[in-house]
Amino acid sequence: MIIGVPKEIKNNENRVALTPAGAKELIKRGHTVYVQHTAGDGSGFPDAEYELAGAKILPTIEATYQIAEMIMKVKEPIESEYKLIKEGQLLFTYFHFASYEPLTNAMIESKATCLAYETVEKTDRSLPLLVPMSEVAGRMAIQKGANYLEKPLKGRGILLGGVPGVLPAKVLILGGGIVGTQAAWMAAGLGADVTIMDVSLPRMRYLADVMPANVKTMMSNEYNVRTLIKDADLIVGAVLIPGAKAPHLITRDMLKDMKPGTVLVDVAVDQGGCIETCRPTTHENPTYIIDDVVHYCVANMPGAVPYTSTLALTNATLPYAIQLADKGWKKAAQDNADLVPGLNVINGDVVYQAVAEAFNLPYTPVEKYLA
Repeated sequence: MIIGVPKEIKNNENRVALTPAGAKELIKRGHTVYVQHTAGDGSGFPDAEYELAGAKILPTIEATYQIAEMIMKVKEPIESEYKLIKEGQLLFTYFHFASYEPLTNAMIESKATCLAYETVEKTDRSLPLLVPMSEVAGRMAIQKGANYLEKPLKGRGILLGGVPGVLPAKVLILGGGIVGTQAAWMAAGLGADVTIMDVSLPRMRYLADVMPANVKTMMSNEYNVRTLIKDADLIVGAVLIPGAKAPHLITRDMLKDMKPGTVLVDVAVDQGGCIETCRPTTHENPTYIIDDVVHYCVANMPGAVPYTSTLALTNATLPYAIQLADKGWKKAAQDNADLVPGLNVINGDVVYQAVAEAFNLPYTPVEKYLA
């Protein structure tokens, strides 16, 4: 198979979908890998390393899309890329369709096959290609939140872990999945007073067992959320419903109950955000303020630490990329059930139900293409 790796062009997105080591593994199996010039520079992988691995360097993004049968990316295509996508081409990347209707419509019109990292799912319901970036984003949420709590950045002026004789900051985490767990570990390690909210009692029992003493758990419901936000200094949105738009756990009217300088970090922004006042921001302009509450809603948080993120992502995606390249997407999905829910759009049909429901689009069962 011919695999193309374009340079990411989303604002301050420095990750790359394939490392030189990953390229070498595909090339060893007889595949051809084309990498756009400087695609790996932001992650610390220069063209020369790809060439040493056997990949071929192309000068432009247009040439990369034109030659490839499978495109490997990190972030969803943006508007300037829509016209480059070919009918029947396989796109293997994060899409987060349910949060952005124009992208969904563009991929339907392209008649490409869109296999989304974030909905590849194992039989135990875990999301193997979302986990590594969720781990990075969860840890970064605390790192960034602690920074924006500083007064020069319009925060409350609170040190996350406090000092002897001064209470630490209160951190509220909405969601006890991968993002929430990693955020809790980071916040606890810095000495904060942490509360994780979730709707699953078994998950909260697990977290109560493994977390240090400064982490508490609480059932997530509107009453409890409204109660805890009044005292919270940093709130992390870490809610995920695979492939679907995130529910709003914090609504616009709740901001008035928060203390001035409270910081909100909504990691769920890729799926529409679990905070109603959330809107996607960039690393260039990461925050905005509503009702004296600081909102940090960067949609590609792991892009700020591209070396770590690229290695973590390739570790997870490469085994699936090899299967797709060796067998083609249809045979690979037939042989590996993990890939089936990853298929979101095929030949103009929406084959992932949550995406169809998000925009009232016709839904086509994926089995039509796998029979």
